[in-house]
Amino acid sequence: MGAIPIRITINGESHALQVEPWTTLLDLLRLHLDLTGTKKGCDHGQCGACTVLVDGKRINSCLTLAVMKDGSEVTTIEGLAQNGDLHPVQAAFVEYDAFQCGYCTPGQICSAVGLINEGHAQSREEIRELMSGNICRCGAYVNIVDAVEHAMAHRRQSPRNPEARS
Repeated sequence: MGAIPIRITINGESHALQVEPWTTLLDLLRLHLDLTGTKKGCDHGQCGACTVLVDGKRINSCLTLAVMKDGSEVTTIEGLAQNGDLHPVQAAFVEYDAFQCGYCTPGQICSAVGLINEGHAQSREEIRELMSGNICRCGAYVNIVDAVEHAMAHRRQSPRNPEARS
């Protein structure tokens, strides 16, 4: 079987591509589109370094075939900042020094954005549990939870958020 045509929107830009059926979304991003912010860690869905957002939900891109996401909207770490302004989660990671070596940081940030969008985490314990699929070998977990908690509070207080409390 040869290459399969897909249309996929990545970071707001539409792409019409021909991909081999075995090409993972991670390899499509890194090798075909040169979006190297998303990292290849374990290649088995166990570390979370490859986490991206697909239609607003966090997924492990190493476990997802690109052809499965035909017609989808993908957001990578490169697509979170807008007009030169960091996404609130990115800004919180900087403010709370929530990274050390930085290898897991893109996946951690995309996972945190997805977690906040899901709206299930209400406590530090729930943040830890719902972020447990993202491994940090450096052990920056306390700062990561601080950053996510801060970004969650920022979202609740944002005047642009329809769910914001007065």
